[in-house]
Amino acid sequence: MTERAVEHAAGELRIPEGVGVYMGSPNGARRSVGIVVGRFNGNITSRLLDGALEALGEAGVPRERIDVMPVPGAFELPLGAMALAKTRRYACVIALGCVIRGDTPHFEYVAGEAASGLQLAGLETGVPVAFGLLTCDSRRQAEERAGGEKGNKGAEAARTALEMADTLSRLRASIPR
Repeated sequence: MTERAVEHAAGELRIPEGVGVYMGSPNGARRSVGIVVGRFNGNITSRLLDGALEALGEAGVPRERIDVMPVPGAFELPLGAMALAKTRRYACVIALGCVIRGDTPHFEYVAGEAASGLQLAGLETGVPVAFGLLTCDSRRQAEERAGGEKGNKGAEAARTALEMADTLSRLRASIPR
């Protein structure tokens, strides 16, 4: 399988002056966080979990305010995320997993359904669910994204979850009662 060139649109978001902006920061103070992590491809998902825990610690989330729910694999991530979010004990939920493309269409089904289910968990509960599911063409790509030259996507998901929790908290606080 050949590696495809990755292209992203470079640049910063510019917001015109004169409009209201709700923007959060990845601040973990006084926040509880739920993490659902797939055991399949455990050597990769363990590294994602380590990255997420490190990022949460750097953001000020105490270890005793973090709960981890291991599930069999990526397909089970949405159910775990939904269950955690529905408890209302967590400001946000982080979903971590890894699916590596094989010779059959199984990859597309698992990756697509996991992505849809994780989005649904956040939309139905109003609790931010961060997407830390690696969907890679090769083991090398997965290793690069779990702490290699591409950074740690678990840490990125943790920062995203905290930022969204803070953004929604600011929005809710601004609504007149």
